[in-house]
Amino acid sequence: MNRKQFQKRAYLFLTSLIILAAETGIMLYVWYWHYNTGIPKAFYFWGHVFIAAVYLLILVVSSFMYGGLKIGSFRMIELTLSQGFATLITNVIFYGIICLLSYRFPTAVPLIIGMIVQCFLIGLWIIGATMGYRALFPPIDVLLLYGGSSQEIILEKFRTRRHQFAVTKSMSVSGDIDEICREVSEHEAVMLWDIPNDIRNTVFKCCYENDVEIYVSPKIMDIVLKGSQNLHLFDTPLLYTKSDPVEAEQQMIKRIFDVILSIVMIVITSPIMLVTAIAVKACDGGSVFYRQERCTKGNRVFRIIKFRSMIEHAEEDGKARLASKNDYRITPVGHVIRKFRIDELPQLFNVLAGDMSFVGPRPERPEIIEQYTKMMPEFSYRTKVIAGITGYAQVYGKYNTRPYDKLKLDLFYIENFSVWLDLRLIILTVKTLFMIGSTEGVAEPVSFDGECAENPSSEGDGV
Repeated sequence: MNRKQFQKRAYLFLTSLIILAAETGIMLYVWYWHYNTGIPKAFYFWGHVFIAAVYLLILVVSSFMYGGLKIGSFRMIELTLSQGFATLITNVIFYGIICLLSYRFPTAVPLIIGMIVQCFLIGLWIIGATMGYRALFPPIDVLLLYGGSSQEIILEKFRTRRHQFAVTKSMSVSGDIDEICREVSEHEAVMLWDIPNDIRNTVFKCCYENDVEIYVSPKIMDIVLKGSQNLHLFDTPLLYTKSDPVEAEQQMIKRIFDVILSIVMIVITSPIMLVTAIAVKACDGGSVFYRQERCTKGNRVFRIIKFRSMIEHAEEDGKARLASKNDYRITPVGHVIRKFRIDELPQLFNVLAGDMSFVGPRPERPEIIEQYTKMMPEFSYRTKVIAGITGYAQVYGKYNTRPYDKLKLDLFYIENFSVWLDLRLIILTVKTLFMIGSTEGVAEPVSFDGECAENPSSEGDGV
């Protein structure tokens, strides 16, 4: 197993080196022949080496951030989009550096042509590297051990990653534990999905003793412990979990960042908001904005602001519904502004007012929190931090991800909070906007008491 892991890492390192070197080489060529002569004092050999090193460093950071180098983990279309975004971000920064060195705004045409060549090479590289990876490293042989969850739901998730996992056998942990332990040694890896703690501990030990890889669907307390600090009481190790996961200085930095960025974004997007307001009003003569009570940190209630995308009085029957794929209540203008997330722009004023942040768990209606808390007592943990426009669940989840799974994603963010994580999630949100799975609605209209129609609960709300 160790040898196989080493071979995988070596393959990924070498293939990543190829595309990074190729992209850097293309931009170094563009720099040398089109921009170097346009700066007040042209660079020579070591200057070009420095430029190449800077470009490579930015490209590496962007590629890791967007996951564009994760051959074997993502589908080819996801890899293409991820590395394409990483290249775009790198080239925008690189053009900024060129402008600073030139003391002017030189033409971006050579840079654009260079990027087109880069994207062509990225496509070829992803196809070749992915096919090579799948030929050399077949899917991992996985034994699925499940508890209370439906086996079919779990297997459906694995079908989306056939190239990565092959569930050759699945067993319920309600059976004989000795038989389960004997089966463990016959597989490369074991997936533990929603099983009781006592059985999980036994299987853990069995896997560890037999050098079998372990994948775990974490419970809520696992996520909370993951964000704990390591301490020692003399010779005894301790795990310390704070009641407030965000330090005071972190809250201050986060607030300053929110104020500055919200003001900048309001100025930049004001023309778009003006046109949208006119279009919404002209569409059916109704109100421009949609306001609704939501909860933020400490369950404090505020009124969220959005552009109205549905017909007015969409809940006249008193029942709130999830928006479906072809919901008749969505106006023609509403379809457009929902698709491009323009309906979310007024929330910048919520951020400026301090009711929301750019990053955090999506704010829910008070009745939704009450209802979900009855089913999942841990749901109230989401209000330990200020609500956000985008968040961990919006980046890594989908429109129709189960509420319990979104709760886990939100808690991952809360327990691992950092300013760097906020910046990373904001950057990754740009990529998420172009992912089909993150924008799809539910197949059929769903109705239950307390859930809103305009953008109901965590399933349909947010970026």
